[in-house]
Amino acid sequence: MKTIADFEVKTGSGTQISLAEKAGKVLLVVNTASRCGFTPQYTGLEGLWQQYRERGFEVLAFPCNQFGNQEPAGDAEIATFCDIHFGLSFPLMSKVEVNGAGAAPLFDWLKGEAPGMLGTRRIKWNFTKFLIDRAGKVVRRYGPTVKPKKLSRHIEALL
Repeated sequence: MKTIADFEVKTGSGTQISLAEKAGKVLLVVNTASRCGFTPQYTGLEGLWQQYRERGFEVLAFPCNQFGNQEPAGDAEIATFCDIHFGLSFPLMSKVEVNGAGAAPLFDWLKGEAPGMLGTRRIKWNFTKFLIDRAGKVVRRYGPTVKPKKLSRHIEALL
């Protein structure tokens, strides 16, 4: 059975990393976009990161341009935007696809482990969130309308 440690991803700076490096941490994996109505959730994600990072929590944000062309920029421009507008300090990964034939293997796995409403595997919009426990298993999927602060008690339970 796979865990998140079985995947490799590319950071926003282009470095390939193994998610095995995140073993033992509670993770929140999110597909993001800079021009979305949910973009202000970056503030809440940063708040969670600041509140829980010393206890072994990390946010992994994956920009995605598959929903309404809301993330057309490249990785460097995305990082600059997030720094200027939200002061983000958690890791921004390289832009990915989350649905379709070009979907990142990590997101195919996440969707399979935690399907959406009515069993759909498709991610419907930006800021879909997946909570991963310390063993690297998907605990829960949250829709885009669920604000980050609502995840606090679930994160606390895993820490």
